Amino acid sequence: MGIVWTIVLGFVIGVIAKFLHPGKENMGFIVTILLGIAGSFLAGVIGQFLGWYQAGEGAGFIASVVVAILLLFIYGKVRGGGQSGNS
Repeated sequence: MGIVWTIVLGFVIGVIAKFLHPGKENMGFIVTILLGIAGSFLAGVIGQFLGWYQAGEGAGFIASVVVAILLLFIYGKVRGGGQSGNS
C-alpha cells in the first residue's frame, strides 16, 4: 500500500505544481508523478535535516509542492535552453 500511496501523492503534488507554475510543459502522466515524488522526497530530506518539520506534518506537503514547482522551473529552463537556435 505504501507504493500506491506514494504514487497517488506524487501525482497530486505534481498536478498542483503544474497548476501553480505558469507556462506550458508537455509532460505526461508518468513524468508528472515522478515530478511530485521527487519534490516530496527532496522536501522531506531538506526539511527534516534542517529541523523545520517532522514526517507527516502538513508543512511537508506544502514544502513538497514548493520544491516540485522549483523542479518544474528547472525542467523548463533545461528543456527550453536546449532548443534555442534549432528552428
